[in-house]
Amino acid sequence: MSHTIQIYNSLKRQKETFEPLVDGRVGMYVCGPTVYSDVHLGNCRTFVSFDIIYRYLMYRGFQVRYVRNITDVGHLVGDVDTGGEDKISERARLEQVEPMEVVQRYSNGFHSMMSIFNTLPPSIEPRATGHIIEQIEMVQDILDNGYAYVQNGSVYFNTLKFAKDNKGYGQLSGRVIDDLLAESRDDLKNQSEKKHPSDFAIWIKAEPTHLMRWNSPWSVGFPGWHLECSAMSTKYLGKTFDIHGGGNDLKFPHHENEIAQNHGACGCTPARYWMHTNMLLMNGRKMSKSDGNTITPQQLFSGDSEHISKAYSPMAIRFFMLQSHYRSTLDLTDEALLAAEKGFRRLLEANQSLQKLTHPGNGSAGALEQEIDQLIDQTFKEMDDDFNTPKALARLFELATRVNGLRDGHLPFDQITESTLDRLKGTFETFIYDIFGLKDETQADGDDDALSGLMDLIIDIRQNARAQKDWATSDKIRDALTAIKIQLKDSKEGTTWSKA
Repeated sequence: MSHTIQIYNSLKRQKETFEPLVDGRVGMYVCGPTVYSDVHLGNCRTFVSFDIIYRYLMYRGFQVRYVRNITDVGHLVGDVDTGGEDKISERARLEQVEPMEVVQRYSNGFHSMMSIFNTLPPSIEPRATGHIIEQIEMVQDILDNGYAYVQNGSVYFNTLKFAKDNKGYGQLSGRVIDDLLAESRDDLKNQSEKKHPSDFAIWIKAEPTHLMRWNSPWSVGFPGWHLECSAMSTKYLGKTFDIHGGGNDLKFPHHENEIAQNHGACGCTPARYWMHTNMLLMNGRKMSKSDGNTITPQQLFSGDSEHISKAYSPMAIRFFMLQSHYRSTLDLTDEALLAAEKGFRRLLEANQSLQKLTHPGNGSAGALEQEIDQLIDQTFKEMDDDFNTPKALARLFELATRVNGLRDGHLPFDQITESTLDRLKGTFETFIYDIFGLKDETQADGDDDALSGLMDLIIDIRQNARAQKDWATSDKIRDALTAIKIQLKDSKEGTTWSKA
């Protein structure tokens, strides 16, 4: 494809043509979970969004090194940078287990949930505790360059000096130093150690009760949360790389501080393109445990929640996520999930019908062929325009209408060539499975091969009954299958089945 990919760069606040540092290769870093609790649905939305971006870049022929970290130390309760307890240490203390038991349990749970949503694993998944040496070295580089200072064994980044040197602190989030005064918390335990309230810790001296600690030139302590991502992205992607991603909530202070740290360590801009996903709402409001406006992925799968009328499959939920652009808010409601479930089923049924179509061999390029080719081209162009999944989906549904017309005989095969039919088949398969990362839950696979074979037999028996005008047997088979939530769909190409 000759057209280029456009990416909305949060740093520049505009779409830009994507030009990787190395032709044909992409380095992408996405901030992963802090593994002290089960991954929540908003995080799932972010990781599904970047999974689709990862998939599309690979489809477009790029060799992608996708790095997504595990934060297993240094992320303090309340997202503060000093004076708080480590989230993982707190959970370990409350449960009377080792911190690494907490890390392992919730890392396993995170990986399981990512598998359920059919996200591809990243190329590298580094853990913060595995890169303490690199973090200590980066702190020393920042100190050597004059952008940090030591106070009582902790090391703080000097934001005022950084800003005075015109390095652009606040450019990503749109905040300026004076505004950051309002962000400070008077109750921070070590606030008085800072030269300015907007300074942030890059190494924290451990209290005697802190469970995770390492020796350093400044104290026995642990790294600051923001420093971890700077060190790991630099190690695996270089001082400057292509794409850095995460949720909107990470713009400030996490990503803003990452940029400052990288500049402070090497005078380098870390990522050239910053990408941020928007918030997941529920019933038009921010999710909140305190007022009960929340739901877990497990509750969505089981239907065990007052907010939904039934259980939803992982792929129906993934399809629902595709219906909103990654930079737009996504409002989860029962009505929207029901509509997504139906839309997902319609798309799969259209593809099943399409793959069974055979060309009679006497077609020529007509108006219908031109229409289909243009829609296929437009589907890819929508993805090239900042990975616009809802618009790409809309084009696929336009194509599905043509597919159904060909299947039902309402549109003529003599207006399309066999090569266009093949291209249409390939486009549906590519988008549904390779780019959107959906799985066909309506058909049996794996251990359910027996069910698939049994359904083929039942359909064959019913077809024989229909051929003999034995409508009573035909209807009995259909009604019995409907009762166990298996639907049959008849067309001139044959009969297909799906789980309701």
